[in-house]
Amino acid sequence: MKQNRRLLNTNNWSPPKAPANDGRTELTAELAVVGRIASGGHGPEDVCFDSDGAVVTGLRDGSIVAIDVGSGVRTLLGNTGGRPLGVQSCSDGSVLVADHDRGLLRLRDGQVEVLVDEIEGERLTFASNVVVGSDGTIWFTTSTSRWDVDHHEGDILEHSCTGRLVQVSTDGTVTVLVHGLAFGNGLVLAPDESHLLFAETAGYRINRFWLTGPQAGEDELIRENLHGFPDNMSLGSDGLLWVAIVAPRNPLVDRLLSLPGFLRTISWNLPAFLRPKPAHVAWVMAYDLDGNPVHDLRLDDGSYGFVTAVAERDGTLVLSSIGEDELLIARKP
Repeated sequence: MKQNRRLLNTNNWSPPKAPANDGRTELTAELAVVGRIASGGHGPEDVCFDSDGAVVTGLRDGSIVAIDVGSGVRTLLGNTGGRPLGVQSCSDGSVLVADHDRGLLRLRDGQVEVLVDEIEGERLTFASNVVVGSDGTIWFTTSTSRWDVDHHEGDILEHSCTGRLVQVSTDGTVTVLVHGLAFGNGLVLAPDESHLLFAETAGYRINRFWLTGPQAGEDELIRENLHGFPDNMSLGSDGLLWVAIVAPRNPLVDRLLSLPGFLRTISWNLPAFLRPKPAHVAWVMAYDLDGNPVHDLRLDDGSYGFVTAVAERDGTLVLSSIGEDELLIARKP
């Protein structure tokens, strides 16, 4: 399988110079917040719409809940017994869950089925985001095989490049399509199912993996040197690729990433108050499927931050954050 992407070397990768002014351009606009909805717990890391228009998310205590955006009424769908991250509502009413602790799961009628908990002979950890095709093929990302979610900053600084893009065929065969991702994260299946789009948080970029056509099995960059750290991604009803940006680029992090690996490790071992900290901003961007920016929406008042996911339907945006208790509801321009 040919891979034409440029792997980010863990030892001597120097990040490209960050765009000026935190990447603000003529597209930058204020996020039009219209409300907040309690998630019923802490840390709704990902969010998606189900077929009925409810929002599905997973919480720190393992709960998977569906929330009516209009009324805020919550329905408990089940509990994974782990730490759910990525969620994907399926046409049969089940929910696929990328669970940090337990692997790739399917939740159906309150019951949890483990689909994948091992990859290439090793226990699956830090499954991050998941999508499913019309024939039942599943794809998911892993972020790192060296760090856990509570210490994810360690992987950003170490730049371990141990994330993966993985396929689960309808017969259950598990295949790693791409190794070496710099914190693999958000994942979207194109409407025609010709390709996947996936984010590398620590690489500041978005890639395409071709599933069909003459380039099948190859992957390529569609957007690099992003303004911030991309997290989960989703395909909106408007046909756009919506990307949660957890924080702007940090000049200190960029400088540390240019240093030899052992110096980056030393920086992680500093007291927490001395380590680089993300700016507290609510930020989402939208691109067309070729990586051209369409929307850049930010809320800088500090009332909500570290946005890890965004979903769009009929002009309504729902944002979630692994560090918050609520979902943020906004209106698309």
